[in-house]
Amino acid sequence: MDLTCTPEEEDFRARLRAWLAVALPKLPTKPPPDDWPARRAYDTAWQRALYDAGYGGVHMDAPPALRLAFLEETEIAGAPYVGANFVGLLHAGPTIAAEGNPEQRERWLTPILRGDEIWCQGFSEPDAGSDLAGLRTRAVRDGDHYVVTGSKVWTSHAEVADWCELLVRTRPDAPGHRGITWLAMPMDAPGVTVRPLRTLAGSAEFAEVFLDEVRVPAANRVGEENDGWRVTMVTLSFERGTAFAGEVVACRRTLAELARAARDTGRWNDAVLRRRLGRLHAEFAALWRLVQWNVSEASATGGVPGTGGSVFKLRYSHARQELYDTAADVLGPDALDLGSDWTPDRLSSLAYTIAAGTSQIQRNIVAERILGLPKGR
Repeated sequence: MDLTCTPEEEDFRARLRAWLAVALPKLPTKPPPDDWPARRAYDTAWQRALYDAGYGGVHMDAPPALRLAFLEETEIAGAPYVGANFVGLLHAGPTIAAEGNPEQRERWLTPILRGDEIWCQGFSEPDAGSDLAGLRTRAVRDGDHYVVTGSKVWTSHAEVADWCELLVRTRPDAPGHRGITWLAMPMDAPGVTVRPLRTLAGSAEFAEVFLDEVRVPAANRVGEENDGWRVTMVTLSFERGTAFAGEVVACRRTLAELARAARDTGRWNDAVLRRRLGRLHAEFAALWRLVQWNVSEASATGGVPGTGGSVFKLRYSHARQELYDTAADVLGPDALDLGSDWTPDRLSSLAYTIAAGTSQIQRNIVAERILGLPKGR
């Protein structure tokens, strides 16, 4: 892809900067991390402001160069990211745009882009995390509904979500990835119980979700029955390929702040530390180029990222952990303060080699689908 700025991109950046300069000072104070109803209101109000200004659909329908310019400019300006609706904007929405029928796209995409509805992801189960082929949540067809029974875990923002992108098994006798179906489940349906899970940092952005004969309209099925694994691969390609793009920009900003902190604390004289910071700078610069490649590839192939997303996810997860390990080295005892801005991010970085597919899963994908190595027995 051509990485030089076109006149269109320069104009887009200038207009976005001017709008951010007016919009950001009007934002209310960000709510505390454990007040999810308030955080939902804050995040959806920002998404509605973006929508009204013409930027609401940038994550789904903007050309790659403008999408990346948007991420850079909003992060540099310190604007809120997608927040509570990251599943809707970055996972479910793009999947519905790519795989849904016209009625489904009309029903769900605009409410997502306006910030009217929040989505969560019901993929992982207690005995089926990265190995989604082992999921046991069952859906039995009953007329024009599916009756769903089972449980999900690590369901992000389930306590404030309106909809869940849900994986179910519709053919229990089918082996492995076969017999799985992708459903959009309303979270207020009878039989849905949400139990929040508290993290090391004290927040509760994850939850267990229990499903007791929940009736989901068959019209909410995205793709064909028993073809859910293929649809899921579309979802996961967005999750691993483009959904972390804004976080790379954030990490580059964090790295600059860490370098300033090293100077302020006198650690800058440590040549070993300077070398670590320099290597991380090169690492995140390379990851940003990989983001550009993945987004460009997605645009050229109909909007769906390819296997390069696994390369990115694998390296980014470890680079983020290295970044916050270095932060702990610079900050010393202050890195243990849960009230600091650094500690929650450091604790959350520990999950990145597990969430959205473990590093072991990503290595398997790279080995089999990119390098062409035989599958392990």
